[in-house]
Amino acid sequence: MTFMTAVAVSWLPLSAGERSVAIEVLVHGPLSRTELARRLDLSAGSLTRLTKPLIESGLLIEVPEAGTPAEVRQGRPSQPLDVVAESRSFIGFKITEDMVYGVVTTLRSEIVARHDRPLASHDPAEVADLLAEMTRELARAYPRLAGIGIGVGGFVQERAVVGESPFLHWRDVPLGELVEERTGLPVVVENDVAALVEAETWFGAGRGLDRFVVLTIGAGIGYGLVLGGRRVPYAEEDRGFGRHWIIDPNGPLTPDGNRGSAVSLLTIPNIRYQVQAATGRDHSYEEILALAAAGDPMPARVIDEAGRALGVLVAQIANFAMPQKIMLAGEGVGLMDVAGKTVEDAIRSHRHPLATPIDLETRVSDFHDWARGAAVLAIQVLVLGVAEV
Repeated sequence: MTFMTAVAVSWLPLSAGERSVAIEVLVHGPLSRTELARRLDLSAGSLTRLTKPLIESGLLIEVPEAGTPAEVRQGRPSQPLDVVAESRSFIGFKITEDMVYGVVTTLRSEIVARHDRPLASHDPAEVADLLAEMTRELARAYPRLAGIGIGVGGFVQERAVVGESPFLHWRDVPLGELVEERTGLPVVVENDVAALVEAETWFGAGRGLDRFVVLTIGAGIGYGLVLGGRRVPYAEEDRGFGRHWIIDPNGPLTPDGNRGSAVSLLTIPNIRYQVQAATGRDHSYEEILALAAAGDPMPARVIDEAGRALGVLVAQIANFAMPQKIMLAGEGVGLMDVAGKTVEDAIRSHRHPLATPIDLETRVSDFHDWARGAAVLAIQVLVLGVAEV
């Protein structure tokens, strides 16, 4: 089955100026022309020149001002500019070791549908078949699909090839090409943390901030830094953050991560390993948190050490990156419910007494938020042509 493949073509290519206008309206709209010109430091004439092709292509529309009756509006130039969020739909997939989480979003990344399937095989062709099947099912209800974004834990090259994924045991898998061949839709592939950072920068906790950090804890540790409102790419971001960030040189030695590293102390598999090694019993992460909250000595000790490690990590990030906000997310954030005070104490002890308090936002999220991040990448690249983010 071939899907609509040309829905975004009329929106491309955008010049740098047109793109800046489109992004500003997409992220912050509706905006009056006066406010838009002020935000972008443009003259009225320049703004008119840039917005005209965007309106003609259908990417931007003029909307009535809220609360203003039609008979008293002062002509089209006074009408704010906005996008039609429902005009196009985007699919976002988050692939884990045993599941594929899928969402459909609007142009503004609002999730309008969720669709998940178990991942029975790691064979690339079979994974691509599954993604294509899920896309077909979603297309029945959302036929105006503009593209697909896929988030994968690991190293991704050229937003198309999974160079390495420890969770899927992949090397040099052309996932974008495989899925595009099966669906007929353009595909963007990216590291899942990078995708989440982009989504939060454009539409979430980091919107409008110059300096912003996303820190995720779960099966691994993820880190994303935003400076000047843009995500900062770095060579190691897809290679496993935290394995060499030593929090406690005398800390635990675990199967993954150096002794006392952030990974050894904070990730769910290593927390479970520590408790099992100490008690001889295998517990889920949720069970360990419950046991720690109830005062069971060994789980409580492991969770306390994890909380202290998280506090040190957050404090060090704040000391060096000086973000306006740090967002903590991932499937491991339940740690804050049990060890939140330990985290706060560790942050204070590793910060200057007069330092500005950290704006730490804990996001209780699931893998659909990560899938939404992948959809935002599709919006950025496939609609607006923002290939350099």
